[in-house]
Amino acid sequence: MSRFSLAQHLAVTGSLPRLSVQDRDPIKIGFLTPLSGAEEIWGKPGLDGCRIWADGINARGGLMVTGRRHRIEIVAQDSALGAHHTLAAARDMLERQHVRLFLTLGGDSFAPALPYLMARKALVATMLTSDLSPETPSLIAPAEVHPLFNATGVEWLAQNRPAARKVALCSQTDSLGLPSLAVYRAAFDAAGRDRIKEIRYAPNNKDARGIVAAMLAEAPDVLCWCSSAPPMAKALTEAAFAQGFTGEILACTADDYPTLIARTSADFMSRYTFQFPDFDDPKLADTAFFFRQPKTFFELYNRQFPNQWSAVSWEYASILDLWHSAVEIADTIDPITVLAAMKRAQQMQHIFGPARWSGADIFGLDNALVGDWPVVTIQNGRARIAAFGSVSGWLDRNSQRLRAHMEDLGQMWHQRLPAALNPTASTTSDLRSGSAS
Repeated sequence: MSRFSLAQHLAVTGSLPRLSVQDRDPIKIGFLTPLSGAEEIWGKPGLDGCRIWADGINARGGLMVTGRRHRIEIVAQDSALGAHHTLAAARDMLERQHVRLFLTLGGDSFAPALPYLMARKALVATMLTSDLSPETPSLIAPAEVHPLFNATGVEWLAQNRPAARKVALCSQTDSLGLPSLAVYRAAFDAAGRDRIKEIRYAPNNKDARGIVAAMLAEAPDVLCWCSSAPPMAKALTEAAFAQGFTGEILACTADDYPTLIARTSADFMSRYTFQFPDFDDPKLADTAFFFRQPKTFFELYNRQFPNQWSAVSWEYASILDLWHSAVEIADTIDPITVLAAMKRAQQMQHIFGPARWSGADIFGLDNALVGDWPVVTIQNGRARIAAFGSVSGWLDRNSQRLRAHMEDLGQMWHQRLPAALNPTASTTSDLRSGSAS
């Protein structure tokens, strides 16, 4: 519970001058995420969602802390402009603007700022659990536990499409793609599926047709795009359709799937399995999820930003919801105290229900909030939840298998640690050429 009861709040606010919330210092949230380039689709829609969330809090008078309401202000910077810009932006946000929570996609673009922020005990939320290590004690993954949840799509496909046994995978060779590839490898192995082809391509490789042709040469039943960036995932899907593939497609996302349906066919896309629903999904309506009024948020987002809904539109806002709850409990915006409030019982409500803080056996500390995650298919032209899979249950059964694949791809925390500790080193020099096997 908060240290102040409602009655105490009323007593405090009633005994002090009635200052407008605009007269008080705002509480600032930092948004340091790609807002340009290939990963913009994983940044800008999330920023729009955060602004909707902040507008809602401010419309209700602001965030209450120690009996006073404060306006929320989102401070945004583009982490796709290079290592020096990202580090400078983080410094400015923390030292001059006094940001209390940093939101980021994570991965290569954010790596230059991470050691600096950890040294100063800033509270940072990432979408990538693979960013976590014992060297990042105040870095958390409280919303998207990428790439761990991708295992639930593999399990569902194995259970519901038992004839689809031969799998060809492709993944970009960066800090987002390689951990995802490790999870998909482990999940297909656990499900008894045959991985007959694997292609690893450089992030700047746009030859979707060539990649798909090489995958189809092995006559797979399933094509898996892993966590290919949305533009590449679109290009791969269209290439598979053009080359006559009639099997299953599995991927992390299917952003702008109506365009994919228009460019392929409804029947073709009905065999596409991914992980992100629309938030007007009937299976979200009657469930006590933490994120408040998902359908209302979805409708408001689409009114303000038509045809822009994506996998991240709601995710950063859901982190803000979790943070808001912890601030109310702690009655402070001090980052470390708020983090303690979030982890007070090693569990809390996740976006899709109850979850527990875990991940030490893979990431070196329990800073990933792991629970259930939806498996989504295209049904009658809409992204709809087919089932909820247990990410924590899969990890309990397969963490050793996953560790082996993470180590094989050089993605365990102790393998990545030297690069993470150098905030100015290039994170892409060894990723300029892809490999295939």
